Amino acid sequence: MKRLLLLPALLLGSATFADDTQYKYEISPMIGYNFSEGNVEMKSDGFYTGGVEFQANTPGSRISPELSVFYTPDADYSKKYRSNNHSQDTDILRLAFNGVYTFDKMDMVVPFAKLGVGYEDVNNEVASNQSGFFADAGAGVKIPFAKSWALKAEAIYLAKIGNSQNQTLDNNLMALVGLTYSFGEVAKPAPKEEPVVVEEEVIVAAVVEPDSDRDGVYDSLDKCPNTPAGSTVGVDGCPIVLDDDNDGVTNDKDLCPNTPAGEKVDSNGCPIAINLQVNFANNSAVVPASADARLNKFADFLKRNTNYNAKIVGYTDSRASETYNQKLSERRAQAVLKALVERGVNPAQLSAVGMGELNPVASNDTAEGRAKNRRIEAELTYKAK
Repeated sequence: MKRLLLLPALLLGSATFADDTQYKYEISPMIGYNFSEGNVEMKSDGFYTGGVEFQANTPGSRISPELSVFYTPDADYSKKYRSNNHSQDTDILRLAFNGVYTFDKMDMVVPFAKLGVGYEDVNNEVASNQSGFFADAGAGVKIPFAKSWALKAEAIYLAKIGNSQNQTLDNNLMALVGLTYSFGEVAKPAPKEEPVVVEEEVIVAAVVEPDSDRDGVYDSLDKCPNTPAGSTVGVDGCPIVLDDDNDGVTNDKDLCPNTPAGEKVDSNGCPIAINLQVNFANNSAVVPASADARLNKFADFLKRNTNYNAKIVGYTDSRASETYNQKLSERRAQAVLKALVERGVNPAQLSAVGMGELNPVASNDTAEGRAKNRRIEAELTYKAK
C-alpha cells in the first residue's frame, strides 16, 4: 500500500511538461485501494480495485460527462462469513456516471471534482453486502508530464443504500492513481486577422472663389459687390476714396485731377479763381519775366483741360484816377491773354477783362500792399463736352 501511494509523488517530482492543448476525449486506466465500512463485513484493511474512466470534453465548458468502470476480484470477507461455510471472497463490479468539473490550472496541477451515480454488482452477496445503486463524489488532480499524457490521482466516496434489513448506508472510499491519455485535439481558432487599413490619398481640388465685379476681392469677402470697373478698393472690396491733388474733391468726382495746390475749386474739383501772381511794375502792362513759370503751368493746365474757359482779370492799385486804372487793368489782362496764346492755349478758351482798382487783396497805403494789388487773376468756367 505504501509503495502504491509513492507513485504520485515520484511522477509529480518528474513532471515538467505544460500542455495547453485542448482535447475532446480522455481515457484513464486507474488502480487503487478501496476502504470499506465495517457493516459490509469486508476485511478491515480493504482491498485493491482497478478500472477505466472515459471522459468527453466539451470545448468552452468546465463540466464534462464521465463514464467509469471499476472491478475488484476476490475481495475478502471477514472471518465471520468464512466460518459459516460461506465463500471467503467476492468479485465487485461498479459502473458509474459522473459530471466532472475542471478548475483552472494551478502551476502544473489541474484540480477537478466529480459527482454522480452508479450501480455496484456484488458477485457473492451476503446479508450485509448486496448489489445496489450508489451515489458518489470525488476530487483529484491531473499533472501533465508529456504531450497528451498526465498523471491522475483522485479520491472517490461512494454511498450505497444498504439491504432492506438495516436500511443503512454502505460507505466506501477509493484512493486511485493512474495515467490519463488525451486525444481528439481541438483545433485552435485561427488568429484574428487585423483589418488592413488602406490609406487612400485624398486629392483636394482647389476651389476657385468667384469675383463677380473683378475688383480682386472674392464675393464671399466683398462688402461692395458691384464696384465699378477700375475702382481702387480695400480688403473689403469697397472703393478707397482718394484725392490725389488734395483739392477736397475725390478722384472719382474730380474733373481736374491735377489742380495746383492751394487753388479754390468748384464741385468738379476745378479751380474757380487763380491768382496767377503776375505782379506788374507801377504804371506798366508789361508781363514780367518772373511770371514765366507760373504762366507756363497755367497754360499747360488749360491745354490738358480743354473743357475749361479762363477769364483773365486785371487789377491795379488805387493810385491815379479810376478811369486810368480801368484802362491800365484792361491792358494788363490782354497782355496775359496774349502770353497764354503764345504758350499754345486755344484763344477760344480765353477772355480778358479789367477791374481797375476794385477788390484789393492788400492795403493800398503801403508799397508792399499796392504791389500785391497790381495783379492778374484767372476765373475758370467749366463747359460740358
